Amino acid sequence: MEQVVIGTLVLCGVLVGVIVTAMVMKKKQDRATQEGHLEVEAQATAMIEEAKAYRRKEEMAIQARLKETKEASYALKKEQKRLDNEAKKLQERATLLEQKRERLAQLEREKERAIDEVLEKMESLFSLSQQEAKAYFLEQVEQKSRLEVATIVRKYEQQAKEEGKKRAFDILAQATTRYAGEFAGERLMNLVTLPSEEHKGRIIGKEGRNIKSLEMLLGVDIVVDETPNVILVSSFNLYRRAIATEVLEILIEDGRIHPGRIEEVHQRVVAEFEQKTYEEGENILIDLGLYPMAEELVRLLGRLKYRASYGQNALAHTLEVAKLAQVMAGEMGGDEKLALRAGLLHDIGKALTQEEGGSHVELGAKLCQKHHEHPTVINAIYAHHGYEEPDSVESAAVCAADTLSAARPGARREVLEQFTKRVSEIEAIAKEDERVIDAYAIHAGREVRVFVNAQKITDAEAVLLSKEIAKKIETSVQYPGEIKVNLIREMRATSTAR
Repeated sequence: MEQVVIGTLVLCGVLVGVIVTAMVMKKKQDRATQEGHLEVEAQATAMIEEAKAYRRKEEMAIQARLKETKEASYALKKEQKRLDNEAKKLQERATLLEQKRERLAQLEREKERAIDEVLEKMESLFSLSQQEAKAYFLEQVEQKSRLEVATIVRKYEQQAKEEGKKRAFDILAQATTRYAGEFAGERLMNLVTLPSEEHKGRIIGKEGRNIKSLEMLLGVDIVVDETPNVILVSSFNLYRRAIATEVLEILIEDGRIHPGRIEEVHQRVVAEFEQKTYEEGENILIDLGLYPMAEELVRLLGRLKYRASYGQNALAHTLEVAKLAQVMAGEMGGDEKLALRAGLLHDIGKALTQEEGGSHVELGAKLCQKHHEHPTVINAIYAHHGYEEPDSVESAAVCAADTLSAARPGARREVLEQFTKRVSEIEAIAKEDERVIDAYAIHAGREVRVFVNAQKITDAEAVLLSKEIAKKIETSVQYPGEIKVNLIREMRATSTAR
C-alpha cells in the first residue's frame, strides 16, 4: 500500500513538473512573440517616419525648383522688357537722327541760297565782281567762324581721347578674358610624411646630432612635434626648402640617417636641382616657342619657380605677364613674340636677389644686356617699375600686364613679403664679414646661424664677431621680439687611407 502511495505521489510530482515547465515555456513564447511584435512595430514606425522625412525633403526640393523656375521666369521677363525698352530707345534715336539729318540738309540749302543773295546785293551795291564779293564774304565768315572751329576742334579732341581710353580698356578686357592665369600662393612650410613614429627618433639622432647636422647643412628649421608620422620643414627661401624636403624624403626612404650620409645626399640633390631648374626653364621656352636662349637665362628662369614676391610665385607671375602682354600687343598691332619674350624676362633679376642682393630691375637689365637681348626687352625691364618710359607697344603691354597680374585680387600678400624681406636682410648682414662662409635665418627669423672659416678666426674672435653681428641687426633691422645669433666655428680634418 505504501508503495502505491509513493508511486502515486511521484507520478503527481512528474505531472506537476511537466505542467509547470509547459507554462514557463508558454510564457517565454508569449514574451518572445510580444517582443517580436514590438520590434516589427518599431521598424514599421521608423520606416514610416523615414518615408515621411523623404517625402518632406522631396516636397521642399520641388518647392525650391518651383521657386527657381519662377525667379528665372521673372528674370527672363525683366530682361525681355529691358531689351524691348532698349530697342524702343534705339528706334527713337534713329528717328531723331534722321530728322536732324534732314534739317541739316535743309539748313545747308538755305545757307547756299542766302550766300547767293548776299553776293548779288554786294555786286550791285559796291560794284564788286562776284568773285571779289565771294572772297570778301568768305573772309568775314572765316573770322566769325574761328571761335566755332576752335570749339569743334576741342570737342573732337575730347571725343578722340574718350574713344582711345575706351579702346584701351577693350584691349585689356579682351586680354584678360582670353588668358586666365593660375595663382600659386606659396607657404613657409613643407610637410614630410614619415612611415612610422620610429623615424622621428632616427631624424633627431643620438643627442640630436642628426637634426643639428640637417639644419646646419640645409639652412632650414626642422620641426618635430607631436603630430603623428609628420615633420615640418620651415624656411622663407623656397629653393632651400625644396632641397631640404627632397633630402629628407630620400634619407627616410633609404633608412640610413647619419651626418656623413646627410652630406652625401645633400650634394647629390643640389646637383639634381640645378639640372632640374635648367630643364624646367628649357621646357617653358619650348612651350612658348622662344627656344633657344642663353643658358644662364634658361637656368634662372627655372629658378623663378622657387622665388616668391608678396606671396605670389614669381614663375607663375612671369608666365601670366608674358601671356597677357602677348595678347595685348597683338590687339594693339605690336610684335606678339617680342612682347611674350619681354614679359618672360621682365622679372628675371628676382632669381638673383636672394644670393646677390640689390634691385631685381638693375640685376635683370644687366643680365639681359650681357646676353645681347633685344632693346625692347631691356626697356620693358626698366619701364615696368618706372625706371624708364616705355618706348614701344610691347614695353607698354608688359607694364600693363605686370600691373594687372599684381593687382588681381588674392594675387599678393604684403605681410609675407615684409617678413621675407626682413629675414633676407638679417642673412645679408651676417654674411658681410669676409670670415663668414654662410648664414641661415631659421625659426621664423628668430635665430640666425652663422658658419665661419675656422682657419681665419679664433674662438675668442668668434665671440666678438657674434656680438658685432647682433649689434648690426639691432641697428639696421626692425623686428619683433629677439633674434639669436648662433655663430658656429667648426674645424674638420679629412684624410684617406689607401
